[in-house]
Amino acid sequence: MSAILSADDLNDFISPGVACIKPIETLPAQKPEDSYNAYEVTTEDKVAASEPPPPAQISLTDCLACSGCVTSAEAVLVTLQSHTEVLTTLDIHPSLHPPWLAPNGINGEVNGTKYQSNGLSNGMLFVASVSSQTRASLAATFSVSEAQAGNMIAQLLTGPSGLKAGGMHGSDFTWVVDTNVVREACLVAAADEVATALSSEVSNAQSVPGLEGDVGTTPQKPILTSACPGWICYAEKTHPYVLPHLSRLKSPQALTGTLIKSVLSRRYNIAPSQIWHLAIMPCFDKKLEASRSELTSSAWLPNHDSSQIPIRDVDCVITARELLHLASARNISFSSLPRTPLPSSQRIPFPDPKLDAFLFPPTRRKNQDPLAGSSGGFLYHILQTYQGQYPASSISVSRGRNADVVEYSLVQNSQTIIKMARFYGFRNIQNLVRRLKPAKMSRLPGAKGGMSRRPGANGATGGEGVKEYAYVEVMACPGGCTNGGGQVKATEVDRVRASEGLNGVNGEVAVGKLGLKEQKEWLRRVDEAYFSASEEEESDKDGDGDYEMTDVDAVKLNGSGQHQDIVNGISRTYIHDVLSHWSDVTGVEMRRLLYTSYRKVESDVGKKKQSDVERVAGLASSIGGGW
Repeated sequence: MSAILSADDLNDFISPGVACIKPIETLPAQKPEDSYNAYEVTTEDKVAASEPPPPAQISLTDCLACSGCVTSAEAVLVTLQSHTEVLTTLDIHPSLHPPWLAPNGINGEVNGTKYQSNGLSNGMLFVASVSSQTRASLAATFSVSEAQAGNMIAQLLTGPSGLKAGGMHGSDFTWVVDTNVVREACLVAAADEVATALSSEVSNAQSVPGLEGDVGTTPQKPILTSACPGWICYAEKTHPYVLPHLSRLKSPQALTGTLIKSVLSRRYNIAPSQIWHLAIMPCFDKKLEASRSELTSSAWLPNHDSSQIPIRDVDCVITARELLHLASARNISFSSLPRTPLPSSQRIPFPDPKLDAFLFPPTRRKNQDPLAGSSGGFLYHILQTYQGQYPASSISVSRGRNADVVEYSLVQNSQTIIKMARFYGFRNIQNLVRRLKPAKMSRLPGAKGGMSRRPGANGATGGEGVKEYAYVEVMACPGGCTNGGGQVKATEVDRVRASEGLNGVNGEVAVGKLGLKEQKEWLRRVDEAYFSASEEEESDKDGDGDYEMTDVDAVKLNGSGQHQDIVNGISRTYIHDVLSHWSDVTGVEMRRLLYTSYRKVESDVGKKKQSDVERVAGLASSIGGGW
């Protein structure tokens, strides 16, 4: 476990449960067969274990199956997914670089190119994905642009002066994927999901008991974002009645992992276990997401054998701060890494031309504008998609009770077409879920409607007001994902720079200033780096002839009067074409690739176990017997 993670670092922390233990089965000591007496009566105090029980070991998967804690506070106790695991894996497994021979001994051929053996049966294909919020945090820390921070990360992971310069095998990452690219696919899929859920055919559908969060069901209004794992963990463990409202769409991190492993294993004819995917994210809770049993090869691998151990789509998640520890452990000065991109001549093409053009476009994808927020812009993209159907409409934005509650309305001729809202931070989330809780039946005689009243059931943001929203973007961290628990903190900036030999750069925030004003100023600088990421001018077509993303303002309605194909620079036609191609390549239906499921988490952790004597006595009394 990385030493930088503690409860003080988690801004989405509520409180742990009354107990956090993994039960250990203790069996009575076995007697030798020659001295065994089948008629011997043993008293309870003589039954003891033959030796002390082994120490309990807890993993992220155990945490997810336990309702003893809520939010990422439980991540304090786990020992996996850190920069140490990254270095250990790189030292154990040599990097696989095409060409090579599949482990089953069959020569592979991809797009006319034959791949021969290099004798690395223990080799691993390393792939990394990097979030834009992580780049923004490092950009603010080292006073560089967001694009330069991304280049420095790529140089560390796959450049000649990075990880490959050391270690036992000189292993490095073959590809570094920008999650902004896959996020565009998530935004289009999210808009499609909302449109389907709000259609007249399913708007009045009721959830089936036991299948409220199933991958095959359609979410109910208001649809709640599912990209934040801290929020999902909290909902599953404490408020399962919101499961019918959760979006079934995978997060950009999860979708990137599914795409990488499903395509590479298919194209190169290697097992998913030989592909190791590292995600660099702003939040510790993303480690929880990577450990979900739903996000493994069992969900998409054709003809999956239930006896096989499922392989996670994301093997390890580290944060911006842990990335700096990764560089430091290899004696690499992160600030000294080249700020320019790697030469294109050194880049290994992804084993599919269309997906290669999608994952590694000729120009960088831009982040969302400030109105979309710092958490991917799901709500704003969906709202803009609806706006394309109403050319004369406008988007109205109003602040709620605080800066982390914002209401969005699409208005045309003084008529509200659709309403959405943004709820960031657990204080606001608790307010949201309380208003979504089903009303209880009143036991008072003569109660109107048979329903009990709940506090705050009236008003613009309560009760029916919340249910009027078509979509709600929910994030656990106040201020959004740029304020994730794994980002470089204001109090750490000078210390990080001092370790890199960059003392007193531009008079930045000093160590020790813990005031709210200084923290807000630092978050403003990170947001500035995030929103300042720009996109270069692009041609209408890219190198392989596919449609290229263009500015939404330059695209008008088509001749049939349908809504714009381009929404905020993202071509819906192009994204649908890529997703359909992905499904064809892997032979897996698109639903299994794009969507996941959620479940109510129940546990008896912390509850007193009933002894056999109490259980038998209770059973006897229930049938009228006794001792």
